[in-house]
Amino acid sequence: MGTQSAVSDRLRSAGFSTIRYGLALNLLSIGRLKFESYEVENIRPLITASPMFSWLVARLGEHRLAKLIGVTEMTMGSLVAARPFAPKASALGSLGSAGIFATTLSFLATTPEAWQEKHREPKLSLAGQFLIKDIVLLGASLLTAADSLQGGRQSR
Repeated sequence: MGTQSAVSDRLRSAGFSTIRYGLALNLLSIGRLKFESYEVENIRPLITASPMFSWLVARLGEHRLAKLIGVTEMTMGSLVAARPFAPKASALGSLGSAGIFATTLSFLATTPEAWQEKHREPKLSLAGQFLIKDIVLLGASLLTAADSLQGGRQSR
């Protein structure tokens, strides 16, 4: 049993590290893309159809809003990665990223292009398929938040 427990502990540790740094890399990479014109084109249907973002588009413009989103994503990614030396800040970044992914999942309900309209039952379009992955990233955000909060208590 001791060997199984040791293997399990190593797998759990490797899994959490993979989740944490994969999440951080996703946020940093996706955030950086928001400074590219083609990415502004890609997110246009999502942000203009969203009641949460459409007023910001009108107020800031698409490019400035995309940059604001990008800075937010990169900040959360950096905080998520900070777990070894700042677990409380990392927990904050993980909770912030959970908010980001919950928001992007809301686009499934607000973006007409997320669903194929020619089918009787709901079927995701390419845009919907792109968004659905955020369920996994939301789960990763919640797990890394819990792990960071636990680490913050252990470092006291």
